[in-house]
Amino acid sequence: MTNIQPQAPLLTVRNLKIDAGNTCLVKNVSFDIYPKEIFALVGESGSGKSLTSLSIMRLLPEALTVSEGEINFKETKLFNLPETKMNSIRGRKIAMIFQEPQTSLNPVQSIGTQLQEVLGLHQNIKGADLQNKLVQLLEEVGIPDPRARLKWYPHQLSGGQKQRVMIAMALACEPDLLIADEPTTALDVTIQRQILELLDNLRKTRNLGVLLITHDMGVVSEMADRVAVMQYGEILEQTDCKSFFINPQHEYSKKLINSLPDIHNFIQGIDADTILKVNDLKVWFPKKHGILQRTVGHTKAVDGVSFTIKRGKTLAIVGESGSGKTTAGKAILRLNPVHSGSIQFQGDELVGLSHQAFHHYRRDIQVIFQDPFSSMNPRMTIREIIEEGMKSLKVEPDAQAREDKMLMLLSRVGMLPEHLDRYPHEFSGGQRQRIAIARALAVDPKLIICDEPTSALDVSIRGQVLDLLNDLQQEIGITLLFITHDLSIIPHLAHDVAVMKDGKIVEQGRTQQIMENPQHEYTQALLKAVPRLRRA
Repeated sequence: MTNIQPQAPLLTVRNLKIDAGNTCLVKNVSFDIYPKEIFALVGESGSGKSLTSLSIMRLLPEALTVSEGEINFKETKLFNLPETKMNSIRGRKIAMIFQEPQTSLNPVQSIGTQLQEVLGLHQNIKGADLQNKLVQLLEEVGIPDPRARLKWYPHQLSGGQKQRVMIAMALACEPDLLIADEPTTALDVTIQRQILELLDNLRKTRNLGVLLITHDMGVVSEMADRVAVMQYGEILEQTDCKSFFINPQHEYSKKLINSLPDIHNFIQGIDADTILKVNDLKVWFPKKHGILQRTVGHTKAVDGVSFTIKRGKTLAIVGESGSGKTTAGKAILRLNPVHSGSIQFQGDELVGLSHQAFHHYRRDIQVIFQDPFSSMNPRMTIREIIEEGMKSLKVEPDAQAREDKMLMLLSRVGMLPEHLDRYPHEFSGGQRQRIAIARALAVDPKLIICDEPTSALDVSIRGQVLDLLNDLQQEIGITLLFITHDLSIIPHLAHDVAVMKDGKIVEQGRTQQIMENPQHEYTQALLKAVPRLRRA
């Protein structure tokens, strides 16, 4: 955070109202953004944050209309401009970076071509000057070997590098205002730290005003100068960041602040017998080359991993994208081939079993995926989705018994009986994840592998899902293997932690031991990168 000197605002929003037919989606929204300031607009999905930002850029869908209010950029009334004049503002004076860079970049054009396109629209730079400008932009956002990377395509870059390219494109025409819509939500914690530090540095060196849209209160605490809280299309509270965290005025603000996990509140557990033992697990994928596709080597996604999980306890495997944690989880589920090693479930060896022999264990080992929407058939009702596993694994042969069990499961995960006959698209992300949990529980598993089940959820919804998993563990003694890159949730959830990097476990032990006294430098870097809430 930095001290903002009194001066004229870059952007003024007054009494903004956005309608969809007879429904008001955004109502009476007003705020100012100043040069060098990071102004955070916070709230959960559906609160109107992104609609507000799109109205600034005049990019609202045709079905939505601005019925009242005005938005001024310096002395210019944006709503009064013809589209040709707005085009000279959009991208050149006000730029925007979106939550998902993969969908914002053209997959069939190189990074250099896409950057050239942005500069070509707004600046008349050619030849060697253009190439030097492109290299300079990539250097500024921290892309290694920028001259070579200009020839790369989006799929050749990591998630963090793609987001850096999006920032470079936004900064190409040296805008005065940058709108960052959830720019770090889906990124690893260390990449998130790099992107946030980059934005903080750029706003100082370029005199940028930044509208930061987020639901992560830790990010707000570390980055913002001022904050406005939105719910149901209205701003409930607006103040400087320090005052906000010391003395929030609205109950919803207090709820958002308190929903961030306390990383010093560890769960304790007594020893139990081992339910899963993984020893020297290797998952190697062959590299093929030539017309005959001969194997010329292997990609060692998981390379000699060993761990145990106690019955009724939770082991968290943490690490960044590409560390091998999800690959290891899928190997246990027989969704990835095992190169070598041992996986023992309740003393039985799973590696080497035929598909038919492993079918017996499908009931005992279930999974909850990161994106509940893509893991559900959109043409099936919730009843059919939950009942499918019960039928195929012959858990409840009687139809009425299945019905009673589904109603009980929905109640247990906080859903209603009438939800059974609805479809996945009719629910929020948090509700879909609750349904996914009910589906996993329907076959009475002993172990559930949770693959990043909360990474895409709002902070308060994330807290509800974690509380639900904790409650279920205490009620029915379910064992959890929790795969995540978010260390902030680990104390609240896991008894033990294994830290993965480059296909290997670099450190493991009790959660409190790892969190309070990490020994490996990679674990230390992960913990250092977690956004901290500055509690009063």
